Amino acid sequence: MPPSLTTFKDDALIAFDNLTDRASGLVNPTVRLGVTGLSRAGKTVFISSLVHNLLHGGRLPLFEAVRSGRVSAARLEPQPDDQIPRFQYEDHIQALVRDRIWPDSTRAISQLRLTLDYQSASGWGRMFSAGKLSIDIVDYPGEWLLDLPLLGQDFRTFSAATVALARTGIRRELARDWLALADSMDPAAPADEMTARRLSEAFAAYLKACKSDERSLSTLSPGRFLMPGDLEGSPALTFAPIPDLPDGRLERGTLGAMMERRFEAYKSVVVKPFFREHFARLDRQIVLIDALQALNRGPEAVQDLERALADVLACFRPGTNSLLSSLLGRRIDKVLVAATKADHLHHESHDRLEALTRRLVDRAIQRIGMSGAGIEVIAIASVRATREATVRQDGETLPVITGTPMAGERIDGEIFDGKRRTAIFPGDLPEKPDSLFQGPDSVSEDRALPHLNIVRFRPPDIDEAGNVTLSVPHIRLDRALQFLFGDRLA
Repeated sequence: MPPSLTTFKDDALIAFDNLTDRASGLVNPTVRLGVTGLSRAGKTVFISSLVHNLLHGGRLPLFEAVRSGRVSAARLEPQPDDQIPRFQYEDHIQALVRDRIWPDSTRAISQLRLTLDYQSASGWGRMFSAGKLSIDIVDYPGEWLLDLPLLGQDFRTFSAATVALARTGIRRELARDWLALADSMDPAAPADEMTARRLSEAFAAYLKACKSDERSLSTLSPGRFLMPGDLEGSPALTFAPIPDLPDGRLERGTLGAMMERRFEAYKSVVVKPFFREHFARLDRQIVLIDALQALNRGPEAVQDLERALADVLACFRPGTNSLLSSLLGRRIDKVLVAATKADHLHHESHDRLEALTRRLVDRAIQRIGMSGAGIEVIAIASVRATREATVRQDGETLPVITGTPMAGERIDGEIFDGKRRTAIFPGDLPEKPDSLFQGPDSVSEDRALPHLNIVRFRPPDIDEAGNVTLSVPHIRLDRALQFLFGDRLA
């Protein structure tokens, strides 16, 4: 995060927190792993599968420390931060394994500590290493991450950018009621609580419409308007951007000044505490995205995903931590962007999904003018809900995926009951992701995006052998773990 977004006091508090973390780390070596993602990308499923596979000896051939047998034990331990809710792993894994339903999505921050006992790969390391690594998994909504750029904006800048975006493409229709109401308001009129409430409710309705499955847009700030929690109804969440603000200072006691004051309160009450207490203390980060859903929703959803990725990556400062920087100004030295739900495609398209995601990330990096050092891209399925097969149709062999569609899913006019398996041809991604883009700044509106048969499948039926619970199947989870903290187990 650029220093200009924080005050001297913020930096001092962050440095103090980092010194405290490092002192604790001398006794118990720890990696703080941030897990976030854009809407419905599968954060809860990723964490549950990660923990389940390490606790139950899952197949992780690309996770070197496990493959070589150097990890001797894995266990859950009490988390270090008593004021943060615990990630309820047991409830989520029960939903996945026993009930075969997908757990509820992330609504607030939570934490879980997973500790690994291991043997260093080198004799020198075995002499000095504690042979134990704790992974503190910090789970938080992606909308909170998208709020961090607000720290560098004033109300006028925020209003102009938000209104300009709302007046483009499909957002114009979704924002119609809010913009009509906002355009009718005079920012110089006397401040009025009911007017502020009407504006904030209309603005929140617009953001919720953008997030809906039918639109699947990704740029959704301020994030707490979508998940207010205990702040619902507070002045810090009762504001909205105002179009075409006049030049100069907003006079005290006016509607415009009220909105400006509450925007600043939102930053102070919501955004800054998250940045200082959680985000600024992370060592590694994974960002999960649902690129397939964006592709299915059309060019505008892909453009919006790219815009959101730019906002997300601008929050990070990937790079190597020196001793001084890790103590005073911690740097997230590895960021993994993972396109989830790879099991919704045949494996022949997995590398294409990864290439498409890499192209989106590269374009986002170019948009904000940062280096791509320390940023990796992968296509994964945290829980593999399908299997692959082939079928003959019209004398042609087609690759298909098989699984159990969730109750209510409709395929070719047939509604499924959540019990019967079926096979579908998922569609193909283009060999070259550049074919989806036109020019440096946009996804082509003229080119048709590939049609994908995106079906919601139930979690797989995991057999149990006696009292032994088999690990949750996945695609490339081991590769993700190797990138995120494999080096800390060397």
